[in-house]
Amino acid sequence: MFASRVRGAAETAGFAFEFGGSLPEGDLSSVRFVILDLSTRSGLVPNLVTEVAQRCCEAKLMAYGPHVQIARLKEAREAGVPVVLTRGQFDGALATLFQ
Repeated sequence: MFASRVRGAAETAGFAFEFGGSLPEGDLSSVRFVILDLSTRSGLVPNLVTEVAQRCCEAKLMAYGPHVQIARLKEAREAGVPVVLTRGQFDGALATLFQ
């Protein structure tokens, strides 16, 4: 359900939205945002920071998760994710996130 809100915000800003558990195959040079939901079972996908830097270097990488999952938020920061937000912060930023 929350993914549909993110999709709506992205599409309103003129971006295509793709939901997935990993980066898609193929040319990702046009990707501008990679958003990771830390509340999923996998949490921080291993090597995601490196893969984004190599395959879609223009993309803004960010992660969000529940404020109570302090360890996952910290893990994302330590892994080099440049923007790590609580779900509430991310939700509050949706209106302007893709501008």
